[in-house]
Amino acid sequence: MTHYGTWISYSGNARIALAIVLAAVAGGVAYAGTRLPLPVRPARPSQAVRALMLVTWLLAIAAFLVCVSVSIYQARQEHLLHAPPPDPITPVTVIGVGVIFAVITLAGSSHGWRVALGSAVLGALAAPMIFELPFDLIVMGRTYPPIPPDPALYRVLFFAPLFLVEITTLSLLALSPMARLSRATFFFFAAMLAVFAVWALSGFAYPSAPVPFALNVVSKILAFAAALSLFLRQRAQASPPAVQVPLVLGLRQRS
Repeated sequence: MTHYGTWISYSGNARIALAIVLAAVAGGVAYAGTRLPLPVRPARPSQAVRALMLVTWLLAIAAFLVCVSVSIYQARQEHLLHAPPPDPITPVTVIGVGVIFAVITLAGSSHGWRVALGSAVLGALAAPMIFELPFDLIVMGRTYPPIPPDPALYRVLFFAPLFLVEITTLSLLALSPMARLSRATFFFFAAMLAVFAVWALSGFAYPSAPVPFALNVVSKILAFAAALSLFLRQRAQASPPAVQVPLVLGLRQRS
């Protein structure tokens, strides 16, 4: 098991089991994308519900910051704080967020600048969460180093508010009149989980080596593509001319 980075990589049967589960979930998501009546737009919340969603989101962020501070304080007391390992993924995330914001802003120009900018902000916030929510579920139990006296308690203290932040951030997508689920959204998300499955076969290791780094980048790009597909309209398919021509000829014969 690799201890370099912020989580311990998978090994042995755990690595294979994780890959099988991720591949099965990816297949289920892709199948759902072919069977569900899509695209579908989420129900627009009322003004009171919107306010509640924003307040819940802000409280989740505040709770997460408090819990992180408590965890850092305990780690410092146990002399477990060390220099963090190099993080080569943050530039990819920042660039992706910028691209998402720019593309949604341009795509939403026909809706007015307020809708376009608001949707761009929501899309830029949600895009990393599409990656982080399943990712955090995978690494939650293997974060390193464990903080005594109860490592499991401090993992819950860190990840419980983090999951709440991720879920509430994704729920804010319902505030955008541009957002809707499409088949492309399901397929991109399924592809991201499939890359996760390949990553799991190599131990789902910290992206310090070329292979886990490449898999991390590819899966994050697919997550951002899934977020972008929520806001880009698919072109309507043109009707086949073979159906329209006989109808026109028939009308001419009757006249």
